[in-house]
Amino acid sequence: MLPAVPERALTELGRTEGGPETLGLLVRDQHTRRLLLLRAVLDAAEAAGPAVCSAAARARLRDDWALLEEADRVVEPAVSPAAWAYDSGEASPTVDRARPLSGAVPADSTAAPTVSGFAVPPLSQVRALLLNPFVGPWARYCLRGLGAAGNGPRTERDAGELRRDLAYFGALAAVAAARAGVPYSLRLTARDGVLTLPSLGALRTAVPGDAAVDVVHLRQALTLRQRGERDIVVRLQSGSVGAWSEAAAWTPAHALPGLLPGSAPVPLDDIDPYRTARGGSRPHELSGPVTLDDAERKRWLESWSGAASVLQLGGEQRVSEAVALLRCLVPLSAPLGATPGDRNTGSCSGTRREAFGAVLSSTPPTATTFASTLVHELNHTKLAALSDMLTLHHAGPHERYFAPWRPDPRPYDGLLQGAYSHLALADFFQRCALALTNPARREAAWAQHARYREQVGAVLPALVGSGDLTVQGRRFVDQMVRVYERLAEHPAPRGQAARAAEYVRAARALWTQRHAPGE
Repeated sequence: MLPAVPERALTELGRTEGGPETLGLLVRDQHTRRLLLLRAVLDAAEAAGPAVCSAAARARLRDDWALLEEADRVVEPAVSPAAWAYDSGEASPTVDRARPLSGAVPADSTAAPTVSGFAVPPLSQVRALLLNPFVGPWARYCLRGLGAAGNGPRTERDAGELRRDLAYFGALAAVAAARAGVPYSLRLTARDGVLTLPSLGALRTAVPGDAAVDVVHLRQALTLRQRGERDIVVRLQSGSVGAWSEAAAWTPAHALPGLLPGSAPVPLDDIDPYRTARGGSRPHELSGPVTLDDAERKRWLESWSGAASVLQLGGEQRVSEAVALLRCLVPLSAPLGATPGDRNTGSCSGTRREAFGAVLSSTPPTATTFASTLVHELNHTKLAALSDMLTLHHAGPHERYFAPWRPDPRPYDGLLQGAYSHLALADFFQRCALALTNPARREAAWAQHARYREQVGAVLPALVGSGDLTVQGRRFVDQMVRVYERLAEHPAPRGQAARAAEYVRAARALWTQRHAPGE
């Protein structure tokens, strides 16, 4: 049974914050949902007719699951099985042999190591792999394809996508077993000329399109075999990310160092096929995925190296949130009109609700930009996770609200999400402005604070006045109002406040002109 949200957690999250217990609650709930989603894929495959999922495909899923189970037995969890809570119920025939994997993360993680006050759930390497953010979108694609059972004829394209999606589970099993030291020999399928092994790297195959690659694991080395080609040997590295090979066809996975001493490295994932939405990125202001070269990877590292200190300026809880919630970063191409390498160029960023823990971003030009991106996107992550646990409002999806950070009308939920992340940014930049001694940096922080606070103030009446709020939603929004009012205790310089107010007035006038009723 999924946990309830304590009043304290709702209050903390309404303030755009979150203590260790609250952050741990969100993480544990999302992990449970991820495992339930995975199990739903296995059950759906068993239930699907042969026209949707062949007997051979179902047998392969069972074999891959058995390999995952073997790997999980080898790598002992950090806590006893009795400590694992939120059990998903009696195992179905599909996953009988994998009963240990049907649990979630420990409900009581007080004995776990802590980083900046956050109790890190102790996960085996197998479970950590299954809880990778991109397992979420992968599972949903699989369920979408498998759900066609009994709904009439399928297109060949649909069938091909499902075969590719189900084949990816074999790559997950292969990586998990390799990490656990389990020897095996498997045949995997490269997709569009690339075989991706999550957290290890990717192999460019000798032939384009989908191709078979035989993978043999023995003593921390993978041998990749393609018909008519020389074997490629890939050696696993210590840690959770990366594997190396002398072969030019192999691209290793990369990670940025832990945000704080003792925290885990953060994957900088530019290889996973599920890292962005199928068919491209989201349509509004978000660029597409990109593969980094060494120079661009260095720019990421430079900005990342200073992000922790900037986050601390904006409040210690911002660092804790990043350590607790951030699971990987997905590089995007530069925004339209941006000049590569220009540190004065802005960036674009986003999150995906189904990929909890992933932040998508173009190369952050500065540490301050990187830090503010994390504050912005991780507050989207928190609110999305909270919305999975309880209902904040009953508003429909119709788009009719003015939001000064967007040119288009927004639905109520989008307005709430935007106001929440902008409120966090207003608080973050105010704290930075109060802490900074450099006059130029302090003025820049006040300018950002003033604009974000003015934007939030422009939409709070619509949020507060909605009759669609639930009781818990009302408490949540009331906490947002209290933060907004608290920010007035340290107002921005008069000039900055005036410019911010004029900016919002101009945005409202333009929006009204474009979206006046009846037009």
